[in-house]
Amino acid sequence: MPQKYRKTPEALAALTDEQRRVTQENGTERPFSNAFHDHTAAGLYVDIVSGEPLFSSLDKFDSGCGWPSFSRPVELNIVEKKDTSHGLVRTEVRSKHADSHLGHVFTDGPEHLTGLRYCINSAALRFIPADKLEEEGYGEYAHLFTTRE
Repeated sequence: MPQKYRKTPEALAALTDEQRRVTQENGTERPFSNAFHDHTAAGLYVDIVSGEPLFSSLDKFDSGCGWPSFSRPVELNIVEKKDTSHGLVRTEVRSKHADSHLGHVFTDGPEHLTGLRYCINSAALRFIPADKLEEEGYGEYAHLFTTRE
């Protein structure tokens, strides 16, 4: 993975209070009142801090949980960690290069896909529309949106 995906002081300074709370302090945003829970545009979701590619809209589905849900990551930029906070045992997902808290992965996703549900905080994501991938530096992902709908 190119070195361009990293956490910088400038990227951290640009975060909103909510983005900082979620990504840097392991927070969770409110369900159903976040930017991407019902977002349906075609494109790529990247880490808000580092820009590393995380999820494609092609793998997004409506799980009814109130947060964006994906069946798989678009790249191996996800790190899984055991999370025992709040009296629960869950699998936390973090971005590989920025170590941003993204959300959790569960095994109750669509069986006909991967069986996984990556439940992700919108505040941890930036969306790159499919028609802007080239100009935003993510041209290598454009083929995903020209061969599949």
